[in-house]
Amino acid sequence: MADAQVDGIGGWVVDVIGSIGEVGVGLLIALENVVPPIPSEVILPFAGFSAAQGRISLVGAWVAATLGSLVGAWLLYGLGAFIAYERLHGLAAKRWFLLFNTEDLHRGERFFDRHGSKVVLVARFVPLLRSIVSVPAGVVRMPLLRFTGLTALGSGIWNAIFLYAGYTLGGQWERVEGWMGPVSTAVVVLVAIVCALLVVRQVKILT
Repeated sequence: MADAQVDGIGGWVVDVIGSIGEVGVGLLIALENVVPPIPSEVILPFAGFSAAQGRISLVGAWVAATLGSLVGAWLLYGLGAFIAYERLHGLAAKRWFLLFNTEDLHRGERFFDRHGSKVVLVARFVPLLRSIVSVPAGVVRMPLLRFTGLTALGSGIWNAIFLYAGYTLGGQWERVEGWMGPVSTAVVVLVAIVCALLVVRQVKILT
């Protein structure tokens, strides 16, 4: 069995899906949205492979994965709504808060007001960002129905692509992680660099 040779997080994913099937797919994808290091690039291809083996339903796995994406996104949207723009504004005004200032916050709010729908949709296809984007959507209180529709559309397409990849690759489903792993790493590094540059700029402004 190809899945018996998988270790680490991948092995855990295999065990969960093998134990509870489509429900496990949904739970793992919901968790992946909240804890990005759990990669959908492993979850979905293996689910597709399992469907090809007749262990689970391909359509059922897609429905469960898309519902899981929505649940995870709603949780992060709720976190953003709890943080609220007013709290962020108060933080941005503090001298010790180095990530962004009040002007940055206003600029970000204007950008999200104009392009928020595109950002939420497109981010669903980008590792890490597909999780992060739900927080600012909640902060600016994007209408929940619009947020849900955009998330369902983007996540549904993403899930379908990777499920189908696993379905067609068969026992070589792990190759998908090999293709996407460098992309995920590059995105994480880019986000870290951007955050570091923002901190450096703020320090220079304050000094």
